[in-house]
Amino acid sequence: MGILDFLKRKPEPTANVARERLRIIVAQERSNRGAPDYLPMMRSELLEVIKKYVHVDIEAISIKLEQDSGHEILELSVALPDGNSATKSDTAAG
Repeated sequence: MGILDFLKRKPEPTANVARERLRIIVAQERSNRGAPDYLPMMRSELLEVIKKYVHVDIEAISIKLEQDSGHEILELSVALPDGNSATKSDTAAG
């Protein structure tokens, strides 16, 4: 009977355990940084829009989310190149 019990034994749900551990880690990271999950995606999308008009480096954009007296403030900072570099609209037009 020992062999049959061994063969009938259900495998441990390791995927469920791993999923739960990952949820705990993600929740801790979210609470530690205090920033919404959409900020990295928003940063990349804003950079793509800015790149349509001006040549900028990926590190040239900074997004900060602050809370002040019950309001959330989204601060966007973009380091633009000097005026001598051509924009994409200038190169496309001429």
